[in-house]
Amino acid sequence: MSSPVIPQPTAIERDGPFGLTILWSDGNRRRYSAERLRGACPCATCREKRAAEAPTRPGNSRQLPVLSPKETEPMRVIGMQPVGHYAYQINFSDQHNSGLFTFEHLLQLGVSDATT
Repeated sequence: MSSPVIPQPTAIERDGPFGLTILWSDGNRRRYSAERLRGACPCATCREKRAAEAPTRPGNSRQLPVLSPKETEPMRVIGMQPVGHYAYQINFSDQHNSGLFTFEHLLQLGVSDATT
């Protein structure tokens, strides 16, 4: 049994100052906000942080975090590097860059651009 073929990115464009649009080999055009991408970073550190922040029971109160000046700025993608033929390493404006976003993961995170 063969694996399903994952579409490949054919073009990446800026979508305003805080987003991206990726054109896929299957004709799909998907939009991505930098904030959504950063929030879905698949690296081990981010996965552990999301799991630790998840409420363990209803009504579980947590203290509000203290934000650095950099954390109050809107999130931006400042660079992307291909990793083999299956993923991108994305560099964010908060200096985070350790997550590898597979094409499959990117397809799931994108919002279909209905204008195409």
